[in-house]
Formats: sequence, C-alpha cells, structure tokens
Amino acid sequence: MKNREKKLTKKDVAKASWRWMFFHHSAQNYERMTGTGFGHSLSGALEVLYEDDKKGLSEALKRNLTFFNTEPQLGAIIPGITLALEETYANNPEDFDPEIIASTKNALMGPIAGLGDSLLIGTINPIFLSIGIGLATNGSPVGPLVFLALWLGLVVPMKYYLFVKGYDLGMDAVKILMNEEIKTKLTTALTMIGLIVIGGVASTTIQAPIAAQFSSGELVISLQEILDKIMPNLFPLIVALVSYYLAAKRGWSTNKLLLAILAFAAVMVTLGIM
Repeated sequence: MKNREKKLTKKDVAKASWRWMFFHHSAQNYERMTGTGFGHSLSGALEVLYEDDKKGLSEALKRNLTFFNTEPQLGAIIPGITLALEETYANNPEDFDPEIIASTKNALMGPIAGLGDSLLIGTINPIFLSIGIGLATNGSPVGPLVFLALWLGLVVPMKYYLFVKGYDLGMDAVKILMNEEIKTKLTTALTMIGLIVIGGVASTTIQAPIAAQFSSGELVISLQEILDKIMPNLFPLIVALVSYYLAAKRGWSTNKLLLAILAFAAVMVTLGIM
C-alpha cells in the first residue's frame, strides 16, 4: 500500500472527507441505509481516478452505493480506507480483487458501530448533554449552544482526521481495527465508563423530591431528610431503575414510559407525597 502509485492529491482526499461530513446521512433509506451518502462522498475522488474510463467509474460507483450502516463519526475511517483501496484497484486492476473493497466495508461496519455508539453516543454525548442541561437552568439558551459547540468541536475535526488517516493507512488500518484483543478491551472499558457516566447523569438530572412530612405538635419530620440520610438520591435511583426495567425488560416504548412517568408524578403530587 505504501508503494502504490498516487493519483489523488491531498485536496481530492480533503474534498471527499468534507462530503462525508455533510452528506453521510443524506438520502438514508431502509434499502441501503447510508449507502447513497457513502457513494456520494467518494464520487468526486472516483471521477479523478477514472477520468478517462466511464465504465470503470460506473462500476466503482455501483460498488460504493451498496448497503452501508455504521456510526458516522468514528465510521469516517471506513470511506477513507475504501478510497485507498479504490485507488489501488484503479492503478492495479489485474493484481487487485475488487471484492476486497466490499468485504472490507462489510467487515468494519459492525465493530466501528459498536465502538462509536459506546464511546460517542453512550459516553461523551451524555457528558456534553449534562453540561448543557446544567447551563440551561431557568430556560437559559446558553445550555444548548454550549452543547452544540462542544459536540461540533469534537466530531468535525475527528471525522476529518479519521477519514484522511484511513486513506493514509489503507489495509493497515483494517489490521489494527480488527485486532480482537484490542477491540474487546476497548469495548469493555468504554462500556464501564458509559455506565458510570449514565449513573452520574441520572443522579444529577432526575428530580424526584418527597414533600411528605410527619408532624406532631411542633415536631416536623421530613421524609426526604430521612431518605437522604439512608442514601442520597435514593428515590431518583429507584425511578431510573424502574424506567430501565420497563424499557429494557418489558419492551416499553419511550412515549409510553414518558406518559407513565407523567401520570405517576401527577398522582403523587395530587396526594401530596411529592
């Protein structure tokens, strides 16, 4: 891969990476998922590789319009790798099997989706959301703006870097990403971090104060104070665990769960318990 004839310039690769950044979910559908966006991302670079070969360009576009679905941030490395393989095939069609391109995409979709969902969606995104929610107290617009700034400040340069890095490494990137030991350790670590973060977010954002009090003469005992001495945020933890049980074990939809919580809160407030 290191000795392959270069046909694409840094500008060509950069254009392809920006196309991926803006169009990876364009025209998403159940037949090909993000395959259309994948093909569009590489189309400009493929036109450079096959500028005098319309048949070769047509076949290359068809190869890259097939079903594709992964986490798009970390997944930016896959179209980068694919572009490197397409360049290799364009330069050495007799010595390179184009089926390697499709099989590489298919092999990387699942592992990258798992890593991306664990790291970004399950870990980093909740952290940024908790910061934004904390700053959005009393309806302040600062919260969502800070969240957007943090998220875009992370994913935009990351997607660009991973796309270009995937192109530079080519098949060498596949060997790294498919290393089972590295993948297992990283996935386990990210899962643990994600659970810790979700627990922290739940304890700080779920509000379920107990308003019930016991009074005898001048003596007033707050049930909330008793619960806080037993375990701080005990009732929010119970709400979170019950919600998880209903969604994960009983198959409740998000809308059904939200309506149930709303009804439960209304009953508790009416009875003066909360």
